[in-house]
Amino acid sequence: MDEQHRPRAYMNWSGGKDSALCLFKAIQNEQFEITHLLTSINSVHNRISMHGVRRELLYQQVHEIGLPLLTIEVPEQPNMQEYEQAMFQKVEALKDIGCTHAIFGDIFLEDLRQYRENKLKEAGIVCNFPLWKQSTRELVYEFLRLGFKTIIVCVNEQFLGSSFCGRIIDENFLSDLPDNVDPCGENGEFHSFVYQAPLFKNPISINKGEIVYRKYAAPKNADDDQHSCAGTADYGFYFCDILPV
Repeated sequence: MDEQHRPRAYMNWSGGKDSALCLFKAIQNEQFEITHLLTSINSVHNRISMHGVRRELLYQQVHEIGLPLLTIEVPEQPNMQEYEQAMFQKVEALKDIGCTHAIFGDIFLEDLRQYRENKLKEAGIVCNFPLWKQSTRELVYEFLRLGFKTIIVCVNEQFLGSSFCGRIIDENFLSDLPDNVDPCGENGEFHSFVYQAPLFKNPISINKGEIVYRKYAAPKNADDDQHSCAGTADYGFYFCDILPV
């Protein structure tokens, strides 16, 4: 389809493998003119929300992809009203440049999809899910075959120990996952940072830093992927600090 006749869309970018594969597929599909990446940032620590990746590394990804970035700046642990207010401000800016669609890398979490669709419908935005209902095992192996490389930056202690934090996703990693852990971490078991991809002009050089443990109060509602992994109890995460070279 001619670019001027394609609907405009923005990509909800976390810096991890699902959003990277989703963006790659969306670009290949050519259904949309993708104008921007949109990322939620913890403005206190200058890191990608939930993933804990430094803002500087996000900017490197954005540079290698070649799409402009908008960030949703949120406090340490935003409540729903704070998050949604910040999110809608950026969505309005994207609508002003003609965006009618939002692309997400969700795979099978029905409640999260429903939340996104309901909230963005209020703003006049239609959601698109290129990976929806595909086999997570097939997706992660396709991800590896395509030449993506990613490192685990965060694991949920309910599912995995700290030894998984800082590991590269490869066949050994996948074979070591317990049976109750989704291969794509779709239930919030782990999060990742992509440092090489077919949609990057160049790989990103990184070093592994220290592993830290943080505990959070369980959220009451689902506003993003951090809320797909906990029940009503407090829960902890191990984070591997990834350092730019």
